[in-house]
Amino acid sequence: MFDGFRRFWRGVMRMFGYTTLKNIVGKDIALSDTMINAIDDWKKMLNGQAEWLTDYIESLRIEQGICREFADVVLTEMETSVSIERLNRIYQKAVADLNENLQDGLGLGSFVLKPIGPNKSEFITADKFIPISFADDGKPRDIGFLTTKRIGENNYYTRFERHYLDDNGNLTVLNKCYHSQDTSDIGQICSLEEVPEWAEINPGPVTYPGMQQMDFGYYRNPIKNKVDGSGCGVSIFDAARERIRKADIRGSQLDWEYQSGERAIHVDNRALKADKQTGRFGMSRLNKRLYRGLDLEAGKDNELLKEYSPEMRDEAYKRGLEEIKREIEFIVGLAYGDLSDVQDVAKTATEIKTAKYRKYNRVNAIQGKLGECLEDFVAGLAFYNGLYTSGYEFSCKFNDSILTDEETERQQDRQDVSMGVMTQLEYRMKWYNEDETTARSKLPEQNQVME
Repeated sequence: MFDGFRRFWRGVMRMFGYTTLKNIVGKDIALSDTMINAIDDWKKMLNGQAEWLTDYIESLRIEQGICREFADVVLTEMETSVSIERLNRIYQKAVADLNENLQDGLGLGSFVLKPIGPNKSEFITADKFIPISFADDGKPRDIGFLTTKRIGENNYYTRFERHYLDDNGNLTVLNKCYHSQDTSDIGQICSLEEVPEWAEINPGPVTYPGMQQMDFGYYRNPIKNKVDGSGCGVSIFDAARERIRKADIRGSQLDWEYQSGERAIHVDNRALKADKQTGRFGMSRLNKRLYRGLDLEAGKDNELLKEYSPEMRDEAYKRGLEEIKREIEFIVGLAYGDLSDVQDVAKTATEIKTAKYRKYNRVNAIQGKLGECLEDFVAGLAFYNGLYTSGYEFSCKFNDSILTDEETERQQDRQDVSMGVMTQLEYRMKWYNEDETTARSKLPEQNQVME
């Protein structure tokens, strides 16, 4: 059913557009057609289906690598809990799959972590909710969620669940249901009772006095929206889109270089013999990729066999691909070597340190947004468990190991040099990223004793 939902939503995003979504909501929405197209594009890139891919250009899945690297570093040794034990058990279960869902959120720009009653929750990525309006702090104050169910062969029911803060600042929730026999059409409004699972849902609107914030956590990438200028989140790899396209193309060129460079033997037709059973011409016990028929009568030496072994240009393509990867690392805020081959990163110590700080700053910004999202999610959980005003405490701490671990390791290596268990040559090669010749030339001169 979930796969059916994803297929349906993909139809919503492509076919409905701003006007239809506006009609569903009943007012102007923050999600523009431009943003809808951008989210769809990011989703295709994440799924390895970018528009520039063809039969001979395959995705290197750099987009997934970017999201995975950031998610792994952001959540490294994260410590988070709620002071009330009963609430903490529900919370820990909800964030158990935070890494993989954060990857999706990074790729599509945002996600919602939403309680479903007192004991359950769900992650909702940007391709599955409709931002209607945002507050001054950048968080939604009016938002809609779409859920679909198929009954029978071609009866589709869509529930539109809207959460918003009314004029008095209180949380209000309402539900509508639509019926259609075509996934590309939202259809006509109908009763929630037509779907057994939704029969007990109060269509509302239901207002909850005293709950003056949204009942879910909202995460948005710390990137300014230059797609349409709205409060909607932007993909972590959006700015590197063109470089990612070039990397995929360069990867396909490298593959073609290996395929086209396979050794072959051009064989004169006189060297081929006909098979008595099939009537085909060939040579016995030969690799079909190695021998090719060719009329060499016009050749000067009148050879029967001639080798075809072109010069490989793979190193040039590899260097080009690695350079593009380093450009992507710079644009998205990763450190050199996160995507590219760390052995090929010819950078000075200052450049390496700057790259580490660049990554640290981006990771720190993501952690700040994620911490706010989790705190708001806990407030929603507390609300649905009757503990909103109970005085619970929320804690969320992140480890800054990007810089701390490096400094600790470097200090240890200095001690090893002073103890004589590590040479100054080894130290320079490791921390200044120098080859042996360069590092040796920069070693301090040893004092010599004159006889």
